[in-house]
Amino acid sequence: MAKKQAFGADAAKLKQSHRKMAKVIIPFKNANGKFSFKTAMVEQDAVSDYLKSAQS
Repeated sequence: MAKKQAFGADAAKLKQSHRKMAKVIIPFKNANGKFSFKTAMVEQDAVSDYLKSAQS
């Protein structure tokens, strides 16, 4: 069976409700001197802000 499609204003509401996410992987050295990685899911618009806060 086929899905019902939304058109017009209904489709616009559905599209806006979906958040675009980005997976951010930040490498760092741990206490042993080896590299570890910290991962986080962040909204696509806030990636640069997250990277700035993670470096400080």
